[in-house]
Amino acid sequence: MKTSYFRICLAVVILGFAACSTAPDKIGNLDLQKWRGDRGGCKNERLGIQNEFKAVEEQLKGKFIDDIGEILGRPDIHQLGERNLKYYVYFFEKGPQCENIMSKSEAAKVVLKFNAVGLLSEITYQTRPL
Repeated sequence: MKTSYFRICLAVVILGFAACSTAPDKIGNLDLQKWRGDRGGCKNERLGIQNEFKAVEEQLKGKFIDDIGEILGRPDIHQLGERNLKYYVYFFEKGPQCENIMSKSEAAKVVLKFNAVGLLSEITYQTRPL
């Protein structure tokens, strides 16, 4: 009885510490504070760190959708696809999306594709409107 109570208490403490963790400030050379602070790419700061993002994309693949949201911040666009696929879109540069996020934009962007279990499986770069 005491061991099961101890295990439950230990699990609660571990979960408590995990819930209090903060998002990292950097991954490799990618300044995540600058990334998260440039919502919609409207300050063009993400454009200046695009190469750093490409350098760490392999470190991002395989992470869960909630972890990516914590690391990179809330996506500029969140889309649902067929068969429980999800897409996060982050713009690199200023464009029509800065005035109205629903506007079709040819601004440079990165699209993160999450599989049905919520793992980041693919990263693509594009300029065509969504």
